[in-house]
Amino acid sequence: MAEGLKSATVGGREAGYLFEFKPDGVFLTVYPVDDSGMLFELSDMRQILKEYGVMDYDMGDLAHAVRAADGKPCLLAKTFEASIAPQASAEKSVEGTQPSAPAEQPTKQQSVMKFQIEVSKDRMTATLKIDRQPGQIPPTKEDVLAELEARRIIFGIDEAAIESVLEHGSQVVVARGKQPEAGKDAVVVPKFDASQKGKMAVDKYGRVDYKNMNLFLIAKKGDVIAERIPHTMGVEGTNIFGDMIKPKPGKPKPVPAGKNTEIKDENFVVAAIDGQIIEANNKFSIDPRLEIRGDVGVGTGNIDFIGAVDISGSVQQGFSVKATGNVEIKGGVNGGTVEGYNVFIKGGIIGVDGKGKVVAEEDVQAAFVENGSIEAGAVITITDVALHSDLRAGIRIVVEGKRGLVTGGYLAAGEEIRAKVIGNPALVASRLVVGVNPSLQKKYQEACKDYSESKKKLQQLTQALNTLGKIDVSMLPPQRAEQIAQLTRSQFPLAGRVERAERLIRELEEQIAQMKNGRICVSDRVYPGQKLIVNSVVKQIQTEEQHCTFRVEEDEVRVGPYE
Repeated sequence: MAEGLKSATVGGREAGYLFEFKPDGVFLTVYPVDDSGMLFELSDMRQILKEYGVMDYDMGDLAHAVRAADGKPCLLAKTFEASIAPQASAEKSVEGTQPSAPAEQPTKQQSVMKFQIEVSKDRMTATLKIDRQPGQIPPTKEDVLAELEARRIIFGIDEAAIESVLEHGSQVVVARGKQPEAGKDAVVVPKFDASQKGKMAVDKYGRVDYKNMNLFLIAKKGDVIAERIPHTMGVEGTNIFGDMIKPKPGKPKPVPAGKNTEIKDENFVVAAIDGQIIEANNKFSIDPRLEIRGDVGVGTGNIDFIGAVDISGSVQQGFSVKATGNVEIKGGVNGGTVEGYNVFIKGGIIGVDGKGKVVAEEDVQAAFVENGSIEAGAVITITDVALHSDLRAGIRIVVEGKRGLVTGGYLAAGEEIRAKVIGNPALVASRLVVGVNPSLQKKYQEACKDYSESKKKLQQLTQALNTLGKIDVSMLPPQRAEQIAQLTRSQFPLAGRVERAERLIRELEEQIAQMKNGRICVSDRVYPGQKLIVNSVVKQIQTEEQHCTFRVEEDEVRVGPYE
């Protein structure tokens, strides 16, 4: 400190800080912060030091004292310039000389605009805010960079943005971190064209060949049927403090190798035998065929097979065929039951004494159905007639080959029903419903039932345990105590079942809500007496309609041209 300069102080406890300019140095005391928060900025401290001519000090010490706020004096500098200290006095004269005229007071320096650095919560951006006031000068670029350094901000600093906002403006992002890049999920790519499955061949005259259905996807031993592209780990990011941010890795997937397949080079699924490609439970498998030479009846008993079944005869009354793969029947289903992935029947389906049912996960194709029942997850194709039968398909029902006649019964499809003729001159009533997936409805009803029953059991069990909880188990016989312990343990799997049923109900409700665009297409005619329900809107056919399409428009079933 220059000789003759009196000690000075700036600030105080109410200001939150105290500068002491003493002969032995410059000290800063920062008082602890209460709930109202910090009353000043680091830039305010630097401006005071500048005005008192304190130029040689450690910026890190200043920042540390502000952050610590412990109420203890911190030495910032040992000297400062007396000539610009506002508290300096020139009233003393040198001993032995005449007192000189009062020294000219120093010119008041123009003050610097206050500024602050705000860091986002995710530590990815720093924003410079300048409080521009008339008569003040903006801080320098070096001031801002020093402030960033004091805040430990070292990554992504945009000096051009700093220079721009100092010239004009009050706010700008001056440092920006690098966001991490999330990894990619593993994907499975089929190596066969599934879109050709079930597509009917059409000749050059536009006629559909109902015998050439492209029903199977066949693989030879050694064929690559699917490839897994592994997940990636992503690219690391960096925040403005230079800290590494780990990316979210992609989700892995197992190699989808199922029955009768092999894994090659870690990521390829290869057929181990000749056969049909089956995609089920997120795996690809190759199913061999079970051949039944003749009828399924007394000579064979019921058939329950893991794979595909080829029947050269028919399925007789009272017998059943169950398969995980496709079922192909050269004859028909005469009062029997058939279940499979796809079911293809060259003949027809006849219901006898209330029996005669076909169920498929995907498609069902038959020449005709009479007094029978068909459920398909995707498409039902009838090449001749559907008489007094119950048909339910997740996507589409098609009755367009030969006569293409629908008379009586109940038909329901998720998206579309197509037929040549619906009804007859005798005005036999049929009921057709589109816009609701019957399979989803069934699952939804079963899930609701399971949820209701499980929740009721859980409530009864909980009530019983609450009652038993009042008993001192140590006083009971060991056998009785163990029974209570088993009863206690049984509540956990039951609670899990309730939770799973609740989750399934929500998922099914979302899927059902997405089904909106149903339609009924008739290439020839619709007779009066038919009841059509499109997206829950009912229309009773009063007059004959020809070459038409029924769909919902403005909450009403309207008739348009055949599509």
